[in-house]
Amino acid sequence: MKLSVIIPVYNEKETIKEILRRVRQVKLDIEKEIIVLDGASTDGTREILEEERDNSTRIVFEEERRGKGAAVREGFRHASGEIIIIQDADLELDPNEYPQLIAPILKGETSVVFGSRFLHGRKGLYWPSYLANRIITLLANLLFNATLTDIATCYKVFKKEAINNLNLCCNGFDFDAEITANILKKGFRIIELPVDYHPRDYTQGKKIHWKDGFRTIYILIKCRILR
Repeated sequence: MKLSVIIPVYNEKETIKEILRRVRQVKLDIEKEIIVLDGASTDGTREILEEERDNSTRIVFEEERRGKGAAVREGFRHASGEIIIIQDADLELDPNEYPQLIAPILKGETSVVFGSRFLHGRKGLYWPSYLANRIITLLANLLFNATLTDIATCYKVFKKEAINNLNLCCNGFDFDAEITANILKKGFRIIELPVDYHPRDYTQGKKIHWKDGFRTIYILIKCRILR
């Protein structure tokens, strides 16, 4: 078995070396590969990544910035592991959680695991962001008869077979809603596990904005209508 860690990156020169160090340090009982997708960074991230190539780390440089969803979809195409996890480069989540996140899949209990930031409360997230997350997750639950607590979490873990042949086209942050909706429509059971969360603000490089919330709502409704 192999775990493919997909890391979409855009202008993360302050954190990219540290997140790669943390991911590389994680001890697993299975093989691990790292796939970094740089969305045409302009702050020096690309130059840092040029120095970070090694036998376990594949770097893919995109010619233009298309968004997180586009980068993750490209990462899926490069992944050779039977299990895939998405990892943001912003240090909000801890790669040391990988063993517990992949455990239900290795045990055959499920094909999909989400690391929920909210199973143990708000976890320091600003109230507007927390409220938006709760509304979007509630809508997803109503539309797809689910009981999730955090569909926008970065930590989504899949057996590769669960995402094969999904009709995914979102390029931005609405990708999280799109892939969740499609997985639920295929009948996969999503297990949620609590993860530690250390949110950053816009002065620290956070990129998601309020308009992404409206796009996400549109995508959820669209996925429900298109059977």
